[in-house]
Amino acid sequence: MAIALRQPKEIEKLRAANKIVGGALELLRQNTKVGASLKELDAMAEDYILSHGARPSFKGLYGFPNSVCCSLNQVIIHGIPSEYKLQEGDIIGYDIGVELDGWFGDAAITVPVGTVSARDEELIACAKDTLYEAIAAIKVGMRFKELSEILENSIRLRGFVPLYSFCGHGIGRKPHEEPEIPNYLEGKDAKSGPKIKNGMVFCIEPMICQKDSKPLILENKWDVVSADGLRGSHYEHTVAIVNGKAEILSIA
Repeated sequence: MAIALRQPKEIEKLRAANKIVGGALELLRQNTKVGASLKELDAMAEDYILSHGARPSFKGLYGFPNSVCCSLNQVIIHGIPSEYKLQEGDIIGYDIGVELDGWFGDAAITVPVGTVSARDEELIACAKDTLYEAIAAIKVGMRFKELSEILENSIRLRGFVPLYSFCGHGIGRKPHEEPEIPNYLEGKDAKSGPKIKNGMVFCIEPMICQKDSKPLILENKWDVVSADGLRGSHYEHTVAIVNGKAEILSIA
């Protein structure tokens, strides 16, 4: 299946959807406080999305029951919001998808609750810094496998490892499109596979484990943790390739 090349007007549609994602994430960041429940935060983001004329695209997607993936502490991605109330020293990942006028947006952040350990600060910084380093490195003509190699090297240089079996992805008229973008190089040849071109729009999302890249899915069929049982982190932006470089769409 071919990777879509979007026209400027289509990229503006995607920017509008992603701006709502960015606003919802910023709202959650500001309200990440001791005592806030995950369900309250989920409802807050859903209200924000609806008030902007959009739809929370994760709700019902593949059967997911809520609007926001709330991934607490050891949960790296796909956490289901619960009645749990945030406590000092927790870390919480938020992943939000939005559909506006048939176009999709998607982004994620991991946020500390109050004061967290130095290790947790490093864990969160790994996901965030890796994301921005990768975005800055993108050029037209490079291959997606080269991007995956950059992501993996950035994660490992910080003393962490990428989560296996889950990946970034294209986005547009559907929440998940071609290509798949792992946070690690599959195979040995980074100079193979499709090239990045102007007009492509995709999500980059480093998912960070501490020691073991193997994922485990918990009993609720959604929460993904590392086999090492340690805390993880996750950051994501939707980017469009415009004039040879990656432009972040998912900011408020």
